[in-house]
Amino acid sequence: MLSATCRQVPTTITTNETPAGTADPCVAGAGIVGGSGYTGALLAELLLRHPSVKLSAISSETFAGQPVQQHLPRVRSDLAFCSQADLDGVDVAFLCTPHGEAAPIAKQLLDGGVKVIDLSADFRLDAATYAAWYQEHPNPELLPGVYGLTELHRDEVAGADLVANPGCYPTAALLALAPLVREGLVETAGIVVDAKSGVTGAGRQSGDAYSFLAVDGDVRAYKVLTHQHTPEIERALSRVVSGARVTFTAHLLPVPRGLLATCYARPRAGATRERVQACLAEAYGRSAFVRAVAPGDVRLSGAVGTNLALVGAAADGDVVVVIGAIDNLLKGAAGQAVQNLNLMNGWDEALGLEHLQRFAA
Repeated sequence: MLSATCRQVPTTITTNETPAGTADPCVAGAGIVGGSGYTGALLAELLLRHPSVKLSAISSETFAGQPVQQHLPRVRSDLAFCSQADLDGVDVAFLCTPHGEAAPIAKQLLDGGVKVIDLSADFRLDAATYAAWYQEHPNPELLPGVYGLTELHRDEVAGADLVANPGCYPTAALLALAPLVREGLVETAGIVVDAKSGVTGAGRQSGDAYSFLAVDGDVRAYKVLTHQHTPEIERALSRVVSGARVTFTAHLLPVPRGLLATCYARPRAGATRERVQACLAEAYGRSAFVRAVAPGDVRLSGAVGTNLALVGAAADGDVVVVIGAIDNLLKGAAGQAVQNLNLMNGWDEALGLEHLQRFAA
């Protein structure tokens, strides 16, 4: 099993469980809670090819006891789904459960010494904001977790035991907006984010209204003025410069994957077209997964199938427009989770993701 899931050159290690001098090709054991959905399945694929990780458990309450590959043919593993209660012996767990279900699982894992990367919204907000937009949080003492937007919070992620993986819409919007907010090139009040995502963004269990057949040939807004990613975007921007206020509208596109966020803000002094473009280029010039390009080149076809975020900006005297595009399942979920895993373990941020650094064809 190790040869199928670990490609790291064996190293000699000594632990309480491993006799001195034993060669173990893995330095981290990983488990996925809720592994039968879109994000969990893609995350399993990434971890199986990661050179320093052994994927040792994938849970699904629906399919417990059944072979993973029977339900997820692209996951080349002989693992069987387990129940969440039977997931043990891991160093890190990825939670791919619906909002509201992750918190008690995370608490149990953290108490057992397991690091947690949560892909739900359960640890992205403070307790009061979470209660206002979701429900009362069962473990408010854990809020907020370290916000795992890797490019903005590398140092915090590196020392964390609990990382809150960002939502897909906030990832695209924040990577586009944050450098301009940080440099004082735009007003932080009155920002408008108009974002559009493929249908996989709603998840496998979201129902017929979000199926491809229901949206084919159509585009529509949803959760208008009530979308739960609004406070997430505001909180993250307010950590850069206090007082951010955002109007966020999500739309469903008739495509399987990909997300594009077009953000509008009022310019401040010096926000010329050249300066806003240079600001993004300077911010991400050495980034492993963010590319600053001309605004017209920020498109789904360049991001889908990669862990890249494409960002571009334009400005005139009245408005700054900054655009971000990502693959909602990769940079917006599973790929970013692996970036965070790498930082939490002191590895290179791109480890195991090198094949996702190329522009899609």
